[in-house]
Amino acid sequence: MTDGAGRSMLTNASRAADVPPGSNEERIRVLFVCTHNSARSIMAEVLLRARGGERFEVHSAGTEPSAVRPLTLRVLEEAGLDTSRLRSKSVEEFLGQRFDYVVTVCDQARQTCPVFPGRHVSLHWGYEDPAAAEGTEEERLAVFRRVFTQIASRIGQFAAIAERQRETRAATS
Repeated sequence: MTDGAGRSMLTNASRAADVPPGSNEERIRVLFVCTHNSARSIMAEVLLRARGGERFEVHSAGTEPSAVRPLTLRVLEEAGLDTSRLRSKSVEEFLGQRFDYVVTVCDQARQTCPVFPGRHVSLHWGYEDPAAAEGTEEERLAVFRRVFTQIASRIGQFAAIAERQRETRAATS
């Protein structure tokens, strides 16, 4: 597939294979962690993947994974974001991997998140748990939408800062 100028539009997976380790073109690797990997961390993963494009390799996982919540999928789809390959994953799938950023998005995961090897930045972004919302479906959906909006705002800021830090490190090495 090509863009309007005839340039190849590679998927994130194929781009990773084309980028030599240690090059200035290496993607920024980010892992979002939540307890169940069913709402907040999934939202963050999808949002950063959409915002950061090929500059980021983004994953999410849970300390006690369950299933992606239907209201999570609904909010993402309302925003026009791809949900086709989403699944709840365990942090165990990522143990031993190097990340530039490990971001917990709930307080419980912050307490139980395993340590990942290498040098990376650990961040905590505490958001209310939309899965714990009570009430009618519309009331619960409103909570999912509110948390999605909060995460989206933070993702925009985070992506810009992470890219700037990567450029600064590349310029000084």
